[in-house]
Amino acid sequence: MISDDRRSVDTRLAFLQGGAVAVLVTLAIGFWFLQIAQGSRFRELADNNHQRTLTLRAARGLLFDRDGQILVENRYSFDISLVREQTGDLTRSIELLSAISGVDEPSLWQTIEEHNDEPEYRPIVMIREATTEQVAAVLARRIELPGIVVEEVPTRHYRTGKLAAHLFGYVGEITETQISEVQFRGMASGAIVGQTGIEQAYNRELMGTDGTRRVVVNSIGRELNTIEEVNPVEGRRLQLTIDYDLQVATEEAFRAHGFNGAAVILEPNTGEILAMASVPSYDPNDFSLGIDQATWQRLNDDPQKPLHNRTLQGRYAPGSTFKLVVAVAALEEGIVESDFSVQCNGAKRFYDRSYHCHLRGGHGRLMMEAALERSCNVYFYTLGSMLDIDVLNTWARRLGLGDLTGIDLPHELEGIVPSRQWKMKTTGEDWYPGETISVSIGQGAVSVTPLSQAVLIATIANGGVRPTPYVIKAIDDGEGWKPTQPRPSVVVELQPETIETLHRGLWRVVNARGTGGRARIDGFNVAGKTGTAQVVSLAGREQLEETSDLDFRDHGWFTFFAPSEGQPEIAGVVLAEHSEHGYLAAPIARHVMQTYLAKKAGQPLPDLPQPSPVLTGTTTETVQPAPSDHLTVPVQTQGEIN
Repeated sequence: MISDDRRSVDTRLAFLQGGAVAVLVTLAIGFWFLQIAQGSRFRELADNNHQRTLTLRAARGLLFDRDGQILVENRYSFDISLVREQTGDLTRSIELLSAISGVDEPSLWQTIEEHNDEPEYRPIVMIREATTEQVAAVLARRIELPGIVVEEVPTRHYRTGKLAAHLFGYVGEITETQISEVQFRGMASGAIVGQTGIEQAYNRELMGTDGTRRVVVNSIGRELNTIEEVNPVEGRRLQLTIDYDLQVATEEAFRAHGFNGAAVILEPNTGEILAMASVPSYDPNDFSLGIDQATWQRLNDDPQKPLHNRTLQGRYAPGSTFKLVVAVAALEEGIVESDFSVQCNGAKRFYDRSYHCHLRGGHGRLMMEAALERSCNVYFYTLGSMLDIDVLNTWARRLGLGDLTGIDLPHELEGIVPSRQWKMKTTGEDWYPGETISVSIGQGAVSVTPLSQAVLIATIANGGVRPTPYVIKAIDDGEGWKPTQPRPSVVVELQPETIETLHRGLWRVVNARGTGGRARIDGFNVAGKTGTAQVVSLAGREQLEETSDLDFRDHGWFTFFAPSEGQPEIAGVVLAEHSEHGYLAAPIARHVMQTYLAKKAGQPLPDLPQPSPVLTGTTTETVQPAPSDHLTVPVQTQGEIN
């Protein structure tokens, strides 16, 4: 009996001992988990009961023009943020914040939902770029809004407004898609990054490094004192190749003449972009201030597409400017010599179809220089009939058309220069020789960007060296300006006779009986080529004869370089949308070149010429008078009009 009681006691003691051991092991595991495995997290949570770590956003680097003038800088504004763990009644806080700030509740809740996976002690920016009234309202109700804080942050400011907006681009909060992209790797939600233009292309250099500030707060979140502060490091400063005065001259000339379009002005030997304009434009300050839905909708719904960067992404038929490619291909392939002549009677038949020149009575017998000067369609139809489309494709690409230029900006589009392979891949059909006739005057399937046209004329200007365009001249990383590495150029082997023929012909376009007389400048030998690109077919034009809709008028091109002898200093292209004639783009280029010359000579910048209004149908357009009575204005007939 005693033995049974003893065994029972021993069993109970064993159970107690086992239980005690289990409890101790459980406590040990719990202590290890809380103090070691998750110690840093719980320590941070405990600290955040009376401490807060604030991010001090770094200011983005400044942008300067080539002469040192500040174009893009920073100013300071206020963000209103939420620290969820300190709010108490979150629903009440959001209701009150919405009531006093004027921001609707659903958007505030949406912001919170987007940051649900982040720690509750990390501030969430609820209202970016808050107005003075919003900041004052929050500060006045601070006791009722625990966990709502006001932070001073640097904000991008574009001093020039709409000027060069497409070049600069704009900034905005990083998107979920961007976080996973290589160029934004390592950046957290809420970061402000470049979305387009230079701001995007050089985002890493411009962003800088954020700082931090640890502060002690009381029970309602009011800061009592600072424990530690690490100052932010401003982003690198960038010096652009852009000349502010030439940029102003370019965009003002577009406005004065009443055209939308694009222009690229560059230094032909290096590829430095001196001015780059896309008109109409937008104000990037609308984005840095946190673009509102109404403004965003207005910009996207605008039929003139102000957000569209025409210089890099606009693809247009090149019109007669493509005759430069045809001339180079014919000369370099040995198909003709520069003295090859063609009789132009106003039209010529190829493959059982008549192709018309823009001058109804014809130009008579012309050799290549004169054909370039007068932009004779029949002459280049003839060359086109002698050239294979794949040969034209090869030379167009060598000269800069149909491929990306390699510019240091995002979102550039390739042009289209057709070939047999291209047509088969695109349509599943063979290429017909008659199609080459249309391509030979820059119509049909060929389309190019203004930037690639600028590279083409620069290549011809400097004798066959195709430059890679770029917009960043130097970078300051805190130790002074350091020039960027020269962009590689591609040498296009051209015979001296080819270069001389083109240069003389293009000089005659501007200075003799050609269509570019409105670009003439006394004492500065300007060479150029006009081009008119059809927007609708000839059949379509006849059906629309009675309408005055500008959307159906042809686009006008003017490509140029100067001086035409010796080392060229400036080159570029102007595209005037729906100007009807290429020669109406020439005065814009002329004003830019006059501004360049005035700066070079240290003289006052020229006033913008006031175009005289000319009534066309039911629409008044502005046309700059020709500087010389030698200008020949073509008569509109079938075919290309320059």
